[in-house]
Amino acid sequence: MWRYPAALLALSLLTPPTDGSAARRAPADDLLGRWDITVDTPDGKRPSWLEVRKSGHRTLVGQFVGIVGSARPVAHVQLTGDSLRFAIPPQWEEESSDMVVTGRVQGDRLSGSMTMPDGKRFDWTGVRAPRLKRAAKPAWGEPIRLIQPAGLAGWRAVGGENQWVVENGVLRSPKSGANLVTERAFGDFKLHVEFRYPKGSNSGVYLRGRHEVQIEDNAGREPTSELFAGVYGFIAPTEMVARQPGEWQTYDITLVGRQITVVANGKTVICDREIPGITGGALDADEGAPGPLMLQGDHGPIEYRNITLTPAR
Repeated sequence: MWRYPAALLALSLLTPPTDGSAARRAPADDLLGRWDITVDTPDGKRPSWLEVRKSGHRTLVGQFVGIVGSARPVAHVQLTGDSLRFAIPPQWEEESSDMVVTGRVQGDRLSGSMTMPDGKRFDWTGVRAPRLKRAAKPAWGEPIRLIQPAGLAGWRAVGGENQWVVENGVLRSPKSGANLVTERAFGDFKLHVEFRYPKGSNSGVYLRGRHEVQIEDNAGREPTSELFAGVYGFIAPTEMVARQPGEWQTYDITLVGRQITVVANGKTVICDREIPGITGGALDADEGAPGPLMLQGDHGPIEYRNITLTPAR
């Protein structure tokens, strides 16, 4: 089963240096870096993500991905001893209050609570995010066609009642409803996908179920990470190449570790860029594990065809 050597990463983090620098290590250093977070909610465990870095000599800043939405900037992470706290304004939440996150640093783990803009409070735990670096370029296996001529074999609906159907080789979501997830999980891969949407619609392809490449009716707009061909909230495409609604379009995506290349409608718009973390709405925060392909079906009608995934061996 595909998995990056998390044990080697953990060993490198826990092994003390021999040059005497351990004695000079500041408390803030234990918090720096990226964290994969799991939030306990009444509806089950939900994924989240945090990055903390230094600004200048001592100020801690970062970015945070909540249960939904894109990465939000964190202007100041307060650290007192091993206790952290930060607040961020609402994003897609309807309420006007800040989200407040508190926690403790415990070696290579974090734990704490977050109070949502509506006042609900959830406990959470975090572990260091894996680097996902390959020692060598991957060798590619045999392509897998993920849409069968009829039926949803190899897929399952999540997050609601299934509205997806297959007709004449086209996978259709005629209205907003459930997302669709492959039964198989994948590590590194190359993906070809063709899609078509009506005016104003929105979908997305979640790679390993965690990193969304946005699909949206954005022809003529300036590119951002939240629009067509962007890695949602993290990486903007170099140009907007979306076609008009009703036209078939293509993505050719290569994902190796955290490195992604996106070719949209025949043009390379993201070239070997690093994905820092997960997208809001991801299936989980276990970035070191393989994951499925997930197609977003809760934002409007969408059609897919000729989805072919070539896994790394």
